[in-house]
Amino acid sequence: MHMADALLSPQVGGVFWVAAAGTIAVCSRKLKSDPDDSRIPLMGVLGAFVFAAQMINFTIPATGSSGHLGGGLLLAALLGPSAAFLTIASVLVVQALFFADGGLLALGCNIFNLGFFPAFLAYPFIFKPLTGTRPSRKRLFWASLLAALVALQLGSLGVVAQTSWSGIAALPFTSFLLVMQPIHLAIGLVEGLVTAVVVGLIWNGQPELLRLSTARSAAPVAGRRKLVVALLSVAVLVGGVFSWYASAQPDGLEWSIQQVTGQEELAHSQPPVHGLLAALQEKLAFLPDYGFADLSEMEDGSLQSRSGTSLSGILGAGLTLLLALLFGLAARKRPHRS
Repeated sequence: MHMADALLSPQVGGVFWVAAAGTIAVCSRKLKSDPDDSRIPLMGVLGAFVFAAQMINFTIPATGSSGHLGGGLLLAALLGPSAAFLTIASVLVVQALFFADGGLLALGCNIFNLGFFPAFLAYPFIFKPLTGTRPSRKRLFWASLLAALVALQLGSLGVVAQTSWSGIAALPFTSFLLVMQPIHLAIGLVEGLVTAVVVGLIWNGQPELLRLSTARSAAPVAGRRKLVVALLSVAVLVGGVFSWYASAQPDGLEWSIQQVTGQEELAHSQPPVHGLLAALQEKLAFLPDYGFADLSEMEDGSLQSRSGTSLSGILGAGLTLLLALLFGLAARKRPHRS
């Protein structure tokens, strides 16, 4: 659900850049006032994990479409809303700058759609109330499933609204909405199930890592280290190997655009800022579309194609880890007192 710049006007893109930047600033201040430093390493490894997980597009049967995990609700459950928002922002910044996944003008919208809705709406108003004051595995399962589902529905609605506000005539609001919401309902169901399974596993092994009312004590250092090692191992495995087998079908957003317009790409005049940002992104993205630029014509599944995908997964996970850590460390840095 990464929006391209062609879906947005400069005005709408600029407004959501400001909204995303403002939310990052607020989250940083909230993180600074929290005495718990244990989440900062988790921000890095969870960011790497979500980056790798987003590379795995899964086919939606009988649709010709595919989807991938967003990861926002999982991050919120493990890190809390503010740290989760900073982490998903790290993922999306790395994707846009170095892999040309999502436009630069659209970066603010993508951060808002994939970060704000799960962290600040689905998590506090659905996930936490459903888990209640006495969480159980069953409560956590349904809370994770429903909250992730709603978060993705809100995110897809955000895409439709932002496109409509941008005046993209080729994508009328009602027509676009009627294809976007059902396909992202299917994608959200998969995300909800995966989130529920991961949250359940962590609840069984290290419940202190979930930010719930009955699990507020700090997780043992050994437990945190085990989780960090496990997440890093999974991120390397998923990004380096499993990403070879990602579905080649268009994702839910691309599929929806095709259903409405009959075309893979929008054909309309674009303001100069789109061209400038596209040129900048082309210079920055050293592995566009998660592969070697000069091997774009290679057959999928070839050794060269797979090596580019593996390098993208591992390098991208590493860059996301570093950026999320920098976000966390910068937010936690306290001013010196005289």
